[in-house]
Formats: sequence, structure tokens, C-alpha cells
Amino acid sequence: MTDQPARPPLPPFSRETAAQKVRMAEDGWNSRNPERVSLAYTVDSTWRNRAEFLTGRPAIVQFLQRKWARELEYRLIKELWAFDEARIAVRFAYEWRDDSGSWFRSYGNENWEFDAHGLMQQRIASINDLPIKEADRIYHWPLGRRPDDHRGLSDLGL
Repeated sequence: MTDQPARPPLPPFSRETAAQKVRMAEDGWNSRNPERVSLAYTVDSTWRNRAEFLTGRPAIVQFLQRKWARELEYRLIKELWAFDEARIAVRFAYEWRDDSGSWFRSYGNENWEFDAHGLMQQRIASINDLPIKEADRIYHWPLGRRPDDHRGLSDLGL
């Protein structure tokens, strides 16, 4: 049992509710608020992010604090890839710069598993970073939530 209210949509997912869950995750991550983001995960959630392994919300918060201290001007787009019952597969790309001004586009895939309350209990992420020129950036919305009329990954050819 969780001490936190349910986070709809809940499994089992339909295409519509899985896509909604993906957009909610994208919006949360684009907030760059580690505490807010961590509430989407179970208190004992397990992660593999690249080669780093995490367990629990405090570790998630610390990870995200480090991430967004290093990955400046972070803008993310996620897209539903597949879903089944309590699992969702996502592909994503995000743009960011480091403190020296070098820009990157990071591409990846995530596998998510949810509990009955709609909290993510497992997240497995594989990510690759591609150095890009500032002129090659394609994510130009103001920091925060991606506007509803901004194209998604497939529409951008990513």
C-alpha cells in the first residue's frame, strides 16, 4: 500500500491513457523540479539510468538534482512506443548544454512498470548523447512544459 494518493491514469493502460501518462512524465521532467518528479515514483522505485542504479525517492531526488545542475537549458520530448497492462515503453530526446556552452541532444528509450496506484515502480533508461551545434537545436520553447502545438519526435524526424 502507498501513503500517496493514486496518480491516474492507472493500469491497465489503453493507448490513450498510456499516451497521457507519457505526456504527464514529460511535463514533470520539463519542470526540472526533482521533488515534484520523484512523487510519480513508488517510495522504493528502482532505476537504471545509463550505468547508474538507484533505489527510492531520496536517491531519485539526488540524481535529478545532479542531472539538472549539469544539464542546463534542459528541454525534453517523450513519445509512447508501446504499452501492455502495467508497462509502457517510451522513446525520447532532449536538448541541453553544459556549463562550457557545448550543446547536446540526448536520445534514449525507457521501460516503465507501474503499480496499481499509477506510481512507477521500475524505470530502465538507455541514453546516448550526441554533441550538436547551437545552430542545430530544434527545441526552442521557453523552459518548462512543451507547448501543445510544438511538434513531437516523429513529426520532427527524430
